[in-house]
Amino acid sequence: MQISSKELIILIFIITFIFLIAPLFLIIYIFLYNKKKAKHLEEKEVLKKTFELELLKSQIEVQEHILQTIASDLHDNIGQLLSLTSMTLSSIKADHLREEKINTAAELTQRAIKELRQLSKKMNGQELIKKSLGHAIAYELDWLSKSLAFDVQFKDNTTHSISAHADKELILFRLFQEILSNILRHAQASQIKITIDQTKDSLSLCVKDNGKGFVLEEKITAGDGLGLFNLQKRTLMMDGNFIINSNPGAGTEIQVSIPYK
Repeated sequence: MQISSKELIILIFIITFIFLIAPLFLIIYIFLYNKKKAKHLEEKEVLKKTFELELLKSQIEVQEHILQTIASDLHDNIGQLLSLTSMTLSSIKADHLREEKINTAAELTQRAIKELRQLSKKMNGQELIKKSLGHAIAYELDWLSKSLAFDVQFKDNTTHSISAHADKELILFRLFQEILSNILRHAQASQIKITIDQTKDSLSLCVKDNGKGFVLEEKITAGDGLGLFNLQKRTLMMDGNFIINSNPGAGTEIQVSIPYK
């Protein structure tokens, strides 16, 4: 059976159309597949970040619960024992030779009670944060200023606490405590400047010191940057920004910014 030229042209047209349309369908399929895969990966990343954030909040809650328990025990149990010791010392009828030693012991006990109460309050971060983040940081810096070993400058540019984001204020306060601890242990600084700022979208902390400074890459290579890495990781888990500027002999500046989301 012979194929007419007209039928041949139609057949060639159909075959050509199939060969042209097939790659187009293939391209569309690959595009849709990649788009779906990218969306799946994005959703997976969001779930991962959400899980990590909830894990961080849980860890902070557990840590705060433990600190509150310790603070309560210090205040109620050891504080009570020291108070009873002070009362006992005061009730002793001493002769002239022992009176000075007893008075000294009583004075030291009173100082221990005072220090214990301050430590108890300091450990209970949630109680400090209830007033404001600025109040909590100022309370933390009070004992440091009294030591006269550091020139401490604190600038509070926050206006008010946001109850819906109290957890972020508490986390930022704990980050500040860790940064301050690192300065006291390693920086060899004599001046520390702290600034906290607040906008409608974020809460930020800046800590500067005039210490010995360091090269970040060398610190990480030497395995000494774990503390800084943990600070950065906790900040990033809250979609925040963590910036370190440091040079040998020129001190260090750390900036932490956490969004209100």
